[in-house]
Amino acid sequence: MQNKGLIRLFAILFGLVSLYSLSFTFFANKVEKEALTYATANAKENDGREIAKLEKKYLDSVANIPGVLGFGDFTYNDIKDKEINLGLDLKGGINATLQVSVKDILIGLSNDSKNPIFNQALEAATAAQKNSSSSYFELFYQEFEKIAGDTKLSDPSIFGTKNLREKITFNTTNAEAKDILAGEIDASISTAFQVLRSRIDKFGVTQPNIQRIGTSGRILIELPGAKDVERVKKLLQSTAELQFWEVYTGQELVQFLVAANQKVSEIIAAETPKEKSEVKKDASADDSIDALLGEAKTENDSISANNKTSLFSFLQPTGQASSVIGYAAVKDTAKVNEYLNNKQVRALLTGEYKYAKFLWDAKATNDVLPLYAIKSNRTDKAPIEGDVISDASQQFDQLGSHPEVSMTMNGNGSKLWAKMTAENKGKFVAVVLDNYVYTAPRVNDAITGGRTSISGNFTIEEATDLANVLKAGKLPAAAHIIQSEVVGPSLGQEAINASLISFALAIVLVLGWMILYYGKAGWFADVALLVNILFIFGILTSFGAVLTLPGIAGIILTIGMSVDANVIIFESIKENLRSGKGITAAIDGGFSIKGALSAIIDANITTLLTGGILYVFGTGPIQGFAFTLIVGILTSLFTAIFITRLLLDAATTKGKTLAFSTPTTKKWFTGIEIEFLQKRKKAYILSAIIILIGLGSLFTNGLNYGVDFVGGRTYTVRFDETVKSNEVAASLKEVFGSAPEVKTYGNNNQLKITTKYLIDEEGAATDTKVETALYNGLKPYLPEGTSMEDFKGGFTGQTIGILSYAKVEPTIADDIKEAAGWAIIGSLLGVFLYILLRFKKWEYSLGAVAAVFHDVLVVLSVFSITYKLMPFDMEIDQAFIAAILTVVGYSLNDTVVIFDKIREFTETHTKWSMNDVVNKGLSSTLGRTINTSITTLVVLIAIFLFGGDSIKGFMFALIIGVVVGTYSSLFIASPIMYDAVNKKSSKK
Repeated sequence: MQNKGLIRLFAILFGLVSLYSLSFTFFANKVEKEALTYATANAKENDGREIAKLEKKYLDSVANIPGVLGFGDFTYNDIKDKEINLGLDLKGGINATLQVSVKDILIGLSNDSKNPIFNQALEAATAAQKNSSSSYFELFYQEFEKIAGDTKLSDPSIFGTKNLREKITFNTTNAEAKDILAGEIDASISTAFQVLRSRIDKFGVTQPNIQRIGTSGRILIELPGAKDVERVKKLLQSTAELQFWEVYTGQELVQFLVAANQKVSEIIAAETPKEKSEVKKDASADDSIDALLGEAKTENDSISANNKTSLFSFLQPTGQASSVIGYAAVKDTAKVNEYLNNKQVRALLTGEYKYAKFLWDAKATNDVLPLYAIKSNRTDKAPIEGDVISDASQQFDQLGSHPEVSMTMNGNGSKLWAKMTAENKGKFVAVVLDNYVYTAPRVNDAITGGRTSISGNFTIEEATDLANVLKAGKLPAAAHIIQSEVVGPSLGQEAINASLISFALAIVLVLGWMILYYGKAGWFADVALLVNILFIFGILTSFGAVLTLPGIAGIILTIGMSVDANVIIFESIKENLRSGKGITAAIDGGFSIKGALSAIIDANITTLLTGGILYVFGTGPIQGFAFTLIVGILTSLFTAIFITRLLLDAATTKGKTLAFSTPTTKKWFTGIEIEFLQKRKKAYILSAIIILIGLGSLFTNGLNYGVDFVGGRTYTVRFDETVKSNEVAASLKEVFGSAPEVKTYGNNNQLKITTKYLIDEEGAATDTKVETALYNGLKPYLPEGTSMEDFKGGFTGQTIGILSYAKVEPTIADDIKEAAGWAIIGSLLGVFLYILLRFKKWEYSLGAVAAVFHDVLVVLSVFSITYKLMPFDMEIDQAFIAAILTVVGYSLNDTVVIFDKIREFTETHTKWSMNDVVNKGLSSTLGRTINTSITTLVVLIAIFLFGGDSIKGFMFALIIGVVVGTYSSLFIASPIMYDAVNKKSSKK
């Protein structure tokens, strides 16, 4: 081998760079262990939430101190930025895809148009989007064109507004207006992206990731290590629409509330069957007078009365000269909203009260929320809005005890605020954010200077987040989470522990097998393998790649498959030695193009193709898996071809000999002559039977589609004792209305609960509603005294409650399904073309693709037949698609090596019949085929047994795929290629 010195220098430098990159992870872990030790020692009664707070306090204290870690002048923050990135499934955190509402953007651009054609097109587009992968704007344009008639988009009542008059005139055609609006929408989404980025940057999470997804209006946000789920949701979905309003007092609305109470009683009585109704005609009058003058009561008093026959059964009025007009239990606010927005009730608001708007406080106290009445107007436009805020920060009140948000206004805002406060001396003014009242104090004096504050029952984090949201600015349109994944830190730590065990076991087994099979040469392969692992982790750290659980699976799978290159080389060297060549010539021949190199390159390029397609079409963890697979293949090629060669050359200098087997394995797979082609009909029949049974199961039993493909919510919930899934399903049916899918997930005290309850409803309030229903349904199975906050979890050391959560709305589920289909089709097409190009005969491509198609059908069949029987999760989701494409890559790897040997025999043994060429090609590569399959299976089984519950289905698919892929490369791919060649010859 030429340039040995240069290769050796490169390997040493690459290794040192990799070690340097990984050292940051070592030092970051060191200080985090110290932080955890400190927190555990100082927390009371091992409280998980307190431990998390103390841990953060310790890390904050050393965050910016140079050299405190004994690692040069680096601070903890510096080191943290350079450590290996762990994904959500290993570190815990939040992954969310937000959809910026294009509908809201269009409504804003039209200045809230009341044009019936415009609004009809919007509603039609909203309905069509549920069953279409087209963008909302494209659907809106199509629907508008259908019903527009002579109406144009440039109509003054639609987009011919003052705001767009420089871009859209009355003469602008619909096609021209469409292009202009598309640009405006893209600009609005870009603004939303920048606003969200600004908020995330101030959130304090290390290594956040935020990126736009094409032109779809979707924004992907990943926050590894984020533990407070509710805080993140508020941060992401808050539009930050700040408004300052005058308010009505409870005293001013006395007459309306009494009249509303009477009207609601009549409505309830009319809806209740007479034989079951015992409502007194004057019930509302009896229970209203005293209530108007009384104190606000708790949920256990009249607010939660069983006799819900009037508005005051749900709402406790104040009747006082305060900004709060009433109180209601959180669970009753939906009913209060329903009644106050009822047309008959709204009709009671006359004169100056006609445009009154009822809003709730932003924060409940003892599960009770105050209600306010805002002095709105015909246009619902506030006298002062958030665009006048120039700065905002978290401060403390005058006593220094309560956090608040201090705001500074610009010149125009200062004048408006001074005027508003001067006109409302002795009255109340409300500060409203996203239709929630944060504070509504009495105005004692006019406020000049443009400074004001928002006070409330804030924690420091809440006040900080609110200030950051106001400073970052308002979102141009609402953004709601259409896909999300939340993993608690406890589950993440368990995943890390399981991964380390499976990783260590897989390494030991592979290293041991290579030594057992190849003796001293196996030691050299093991050294190359360890160097390969160092390179993989070094590259991942240097490039800032995110390491996920599927990513670790990809690395371990790469380790199993990287052995294949050494196996092909060693088997080629052994063939050369058996033919009488000396050790030096045998090694040279083994590493030549005519030896092992051609087969290695062909096999790895086909796997790279599937890895590349996975990376392009996949998202999140799937991209992580694909990236590690691609990196692993490239590094394994380098280490097998160059590092192993350096070691072998060093061991055979000066006439030294080297054995490539042990006394036990010396004669394994030698002298084998199997008539594979004579058995092909039996193989065809066996495969046909399996596939026919599988197809029957697919049509009758179907597959267990996960929420990735059908939409829904999935919760992993842990209990303190064993629970029965059927009993839990029955309990949840009462709160969800329909029975969810409930399965034991891992241990008997852990369940995976999947439901479509309210999945078509949008907004953060819906997520809270579903979680509350889940909590109520599971309450009988939780320890007594478990609060909703404890149940939702999200803290280190969590032992019960929600450990992880995923949500996928139907619209994005359809997109994921479509992308998965294209990924599979693309991989098959890419491989067909590559093999056609490489072997220059379509028969080879046909054999390879037929084998791959066979393998995919068999894996699907096994999943369809067994998913109701297996004790682990076998959902068809994005991870399963990754497994299928990995099986495609593995099967092709195997097939291409065999085809390469058949092509070699065809060129060197021109007098052999095609039958002999194929049989001898299969027989001569059998040692390599079995060896590679065994090492790969050993690795996969180790991960399957010890790698954690979340990837058991993924690993099971790979195990089935490797077994079937090995079988198909021997009995399907080559025989079909042979039959195609024979058929072509007979026609000639």
